[in-house]
Amino acid sequence: MKASSALAPALRDAAGRVARVAAGHSLADEPAQGALLDLTHGTLRRYGRVQAIVRTLSTREKQDALVEGLLWCSIYALESGRYAEYTVVDQAVRACNLLEKWNAKSYVNGLLRSYLRERASIEARIRADDEARYQHPRWWIDALREACPGEWQEVLAQGNAMPPMALRVNRRRTAREAYLAQLAAAGIAARALGTDGALLERPLPVERLPGFAEGLASVQDAGAQRAAHCLDLRTGQRVLDACAAPGGKSAHILELAEVALTAMDNDAARVARIESGLRRLGLAAAAIRVADAARLEDWWDGVPFDRVLADVPCTASGVARRHPDLKWLRRAGDAAQFAQRQAALLDALWRALAPGGKLLYVTCSVFPRENEAVVDAFVARAAGAARLALPDAGPARLLPSAEHDGFFFALIQRQA
Repeated sequence: MKASSALAPALRDAAGRVARVAAGHSLADEPAQGALLDLTHGTLRRYGRVQAIVRTLSTREKQDALVEGLLWCSIYALESGRYAEYTVVDQAVRACNLLEKWNAKSYVNGLLRSYLRERASIEARIRADDEARYQHPRWWIDALREACPGEWQEVLAQGNAMPPMALRVNRRRTAREAYLAQLAAAGIAARALGTDGALLERPLPVERLPGFAEGLASVQDAGAQRAAHCLDLRTGQRVLDACAAPGGKSAHILELAEVALTAMDNDAARVARIESGLRRLGLAAAAIRVADAARLEDWWDGVPFDRVLADVPCTASGVARRHPDLKWLRRAGDAAQFAQRQAALLDALWRALAPGGKLLYVTCSVFPRENEAVVDAFVARAAGAARLALPDAGPARLLPSAEHDGFFFALIQRQA
């Protein structure tokens, strides 16, 4: 059991963050750690469930947003097993003072105590609620049932799990086996995964990784590490990473081959991370641009690229466990809207691809509307477009698992 001294302030802050998500705001610019991170992300991973529990027990027709957020976070804290039950109830009541919701103290106390008394009956009452059971919006559940009829429940379960932490070993600085030995010497359990990867037994701060500051390794999901290998790189090629920030795939490209790389993104703040990442890894300089890849007239010099990586904007449904607010902020029509942007990017980037060149289309989505549907439509309308087997002989679709996030890959060649 954890100590309770900081729980009330953490509950106060987590309640505010979760309430903001309920109002439609992202947590992307609100970093957190420790108890606050656990309470915020843990609550959002169980969001459908804690909502259903509060609805079942509430005696109020209209809830105060902060009080409701506090109840959601407190129920998560009770279910997490990290704190004694009496501690959570006591600290939730104290958090009412910190939130200046003095009139809610008896209500919060009563609801949480009712939850502790009536757990069995509450489970029976919410059992038929899919959002409470699977911890995803109903439209998301329905979309996965259709897209993954044999795996949808496992995909949902992975969406509620803690994400894995994988490293990409910089082969220009060290060998993977040598780096695994360094991890072991530092008391960090890890195993080889993929071609350049190492999967940690449990996540930890990068400051604890041996040689991280010296560029021996980077944090990159094992699924994302497929991209550079599937580009079929060759020495001397002219390569474009069209949606590059924060730069993990750009760095991997330069670790694998001596190429002339252009790395581009339309987010200036995130583009700055590309250059700093390459510098830490000791990699060759790339031409780094802030531009919209779909607007060729703003950035392209007319010289075609041999390889194009189009890691396009998407719903990020394959990485939702890393951003547990995301699945509650997305809407059923978002995939179709992203598909329009994805199609526009493909049409533009195709013009910048050399005859005989190859374009790798990548999303971190599990929804076919952003994946197969976009690629099939593009190949049907683009002159000379032919979809190829992936060089690693793996499947186009990677569903989230204990080893990697969810991704989609399609390699398209422009016939000479």
